[in-house]
Amino acid sequence: MNHTILITGAASGIGAATARLFHQRGWQVGLLDISADALATLASELGNAWHQPLDVRDAEAAQQAVNDFAHSAGGLRVLFNCAGVLQVGHFEDISAAAHARIIGINVQGVINMTLAALPWLQGAREPLVINMSSASALYGVPHLASYSASKFAVRGLTEALDIEWRRHGIRVCDLMPPFVNTPMVRDQPFRAPVVDRLGVHLSAEDIAEAAWKALKKPAVHHPIGLQFAGTMLLEKLAPRAFTRRLMSFLSR
Repeated sequence: MNHTILITGAASGIGAATARLFHQRGWQVGLLDISADALATLASELGNAWHQPLDVRDAEAAQQAVNDFAHSAGGLRVLFNCAGVLQVGHFEDISAAAHARIIGINVQGVINMTLAALPWLQGAREPLVINMSSASALYGVPHLASYSASKFAVRGLTEALDIEWRRHGIRVCDLMPPFVNTPMVRDQPFRAPVVDRLGVHLSAEDIAEAAWKALKKPAVHHPIGLQFAGTMLLEKLAPRAFTRRLMSFLSR
């Protein structure tokens, strides 16, 4: 079987941890990220792994990058849409351009990459698209409004494509962690109350391991961590108003 995975947002955080894990376990990894220097450093660490700078918002460049990797690796089995950005703060204090950037990378970027990968995934054995969703796709999170909205979109896209692409033999799933100890979370100048109340208990390596397990676990959504798995169960059992009250409390 052709064990190949192409990872966006691969230069740091969850993307880099996933690249290291899959590389250690014998997979050919392709690395994509807008940060060219950090990407080259990781590629060197992984034995000169295939890598290419990419802004996932550029559909034409995304298609070229997917084609280049697949030609180089002899195919593509797994696409991991990991690239994402976060800006925490009061909604009105974040510029329209910053909101647009969040949606552009977190949503349009996933669409661009997934469309680009389709012809290659169709020719693979047990093909899989893994999308990076979030616990914030369960209920809208104050101070993360646009980010939360983007992850709702990723969740909806994942659910729709997992059904629609059955005709292609392609499985689509997402990972849904709460806050992860990565630079994207640590470097936020605004500290959201929900982060302080829930804490940051997961590492990038925890999410990488969840991506590995998703290869064999035939679920559409993969909630990560006991805390969030319990919250998802509660959300199914309790009235929606309970979830709203809980989010209001956590965000005070």
